[in-house]
Amino acid sequence: MKALTLALLLSLPAISPLPPQKPLPQLSTHLTRHSKGGRWYFAASGHAVYCYGPVMTLPQANGDLQRVATLCRDGSAVVPLKD
Repeated sequence: MKALTLALLLSLPAISPLPPQKPLPQLSTHLTRHSKGGRWYFAASGHAVYCYGPVMTLPQANGDLQRVATLCRDGSAVVPLKD
């Protein structure tokens, strides 16, 4: 019986510890690229937004001009600002 157990143990492949896995690289998003240099703005919705891009003046459908902040932290490309 001991011989059979010993034969079974010796016939199994040796279990070697796996090498540690490397951490996954961080995905490059506009948030990680613009980690500095942003500014807080007051949005037309009444909320504060943190944006990295320039403030631009865009024409509205009715012909008026509207100030917008660009590249904001919440993922919005353009956020209308309160004047």
